[in-house]
Amino acid sequence: MTGHEPPTALPRELLERPDVRSALAAHDFGTVFYVARAEAGISYSQIAAECGIKPERVGTLAKGNGKVTSFEKIVRIADVFRIPGHMVGLAARPWEIPPDGPATAAPRREFLKTSAAASLAVGLPELSRPATGGRVGGDLPAKLRQRTARLRRLDDVLGGGDTYRTYLGEYQSTRALLRHRTYTQETGRGLLSVLAEQAQQAGWAAFDGGRHAEARGLYEASRIAAVDAGDAALAGNALAFLAYQGLREDRQAAVQTAARSCATAGPDAAPGVRALLYERLAWAHAVAGNADETERALDAARAALAEVDGAPQPDWAAWVDETELQIMSGRCWTELRRPLRAVPVLEAALARYDDSHARDKALYLSWLADSYLTAGEVEQAAKVTGRALDLSSGVASVRPRERLAPVLHRLGEHEALPAVADVLEQARG
Repeated sequence: MTGHEPPTALPRELLERPDVRSALAAHDFGTVFYVARAEAGISYSQIAAECGIKPERVGTLAKGNGKVTSFEKIVRIADVFRIPGHMVGLAARPWEIPPDGPATAAPRREFLKTSAAASLAVGLPELSRPATGGRVGGDLPAKLRQRTARLRRLDDVLGGGDTYRTYLGEYQSTRALLRHRTYTQETGRGLLSVLAEQAQQAGWAAFDGGRHAEARGLYEASRIAAVDAGDAALAGNALAFLAYQGLREDRQAAVQTAARSCATAGPDAAPGVRALLYERLAWAHAVAGNADETERALDAARAALAEVDGAPQPDWAAWVDETELQIMSGRCWTELRRPLRAVPVLEAALARYDDSHARDKALYLSWLADSYLTAGEVEQAAKVTGRALDLSSGVASVRPRERLAPVLHRLGEHEALPAVADVLEQARG
C-alpha cells in the first residue's frame, strides 16, 4: 500500500484475523467497529467522524444492530480503515496501487457485480416445494411472482451472460411443477402467467448474452403460456420481445409484430404496460425509418405514462418511467438521423442515469455518440464513446460492443484527431 496512512488504518495482522476477514466479507462493519476500538484503540467518536456516520449509529452497529449497505459508505469505511478492496467486494482502492501502476477500474461497477447476487438474495421468498405428486397451494403463484420480481433486479446490474442460467432455472422449475403437480384451475392459470414472466426474463438474458436462438424459443414459449393463462398483457409483451429481436432480420415484419403486441394487450392493459409496448413500437418504426409513425407511437407511450397515478403496475413493466421514455425518444431520433432532437434529450436523461446500470448506460451513450457524429461533433462523440467503453468493460453482455462497433467504425474516418486516436486505442485494448 502507498501514500499517507490515516490514524484509523487497521494493522495488517488485525485485518488478516479470521473473524475480521469473515466480518468484512459479510459487510458486518459493526464487528469491525467493535474490533477497531477494542484491539486498535480507535474510539467510536473518531470512527464516526472519519466515516461520516453519527456516533450513536456507530455504537448501535457495534452492538450487532443494523447493517451498512450503501456503496458510498462501504467505500469510505474501506478507505478510513485502509481495508483492501478485495476484502469487501471492491476493486483495488487508489491507495493500494503504486503511482506508476495501472489505472484502477471503476470500483462501483466491480462492487455491484460481486455483491449483487448476495444482496438481492436477502428477502428472496422461500418456497416450500410440494412432494412429488403433491397438490400446489393457491398461494404459490403469488410467491413465485414475488420471487421472480426480486430476481429481476439482477438485470439492473448484471449482463445476460451472468443471469441466463439463474433465470432459465426458475423457468424450468415452474414448468416442471406445472407438469407434475396437481392444482385448481385458477392456480394453474396463475402458474402459467408466472411461467410466461419467467420465460420472458430468461429470453431477455439469452438475447443480451448473444444466445439468439434460445431467446426466440423462450419468447415463443412465453407467448403460448400467457395466452393459455388468459394474460393479454404478458402475451402482448412476448410479441414485443419478438419484435425487438426480429429487427435484426426483417424490419417491416418486426414493425407488424410490435403493432400486434399493442393490439394484443389492448386498451384495458395497465398504463405502464401500454407505455412499454408503445415505446417498443416507436423503436421498431424508428429502425425501419418511419418518422411519422415513430412520433405517433412515442405520443401514445407518453399519454399512457401520464395515466400512471400510483396505481399498482406489473413489476415487469414498472421500470418504464419518464427518464426511460426520454432515452427511448433520443434513441429513436438518433436512428432517424435527427441529432438536433436526439442530443438534448439523451444528454438530459443520461445525466440522471446512474452508472451502476453499466450495461444500459453504455448502450444509451452509444446512441448519443452516434448523434454527435451525425451532427459533426467528432471530439464530443469520441469522449462519449470512451465513457461507454469504460462502462461496458467487464459486463457480461454482447450488446454494448455490438452497438459501439459501427460508431467506432465511423470514428475511424477521423483517426488523425488525438481524441479519436485515443478512444480507438482504448477500444483495441
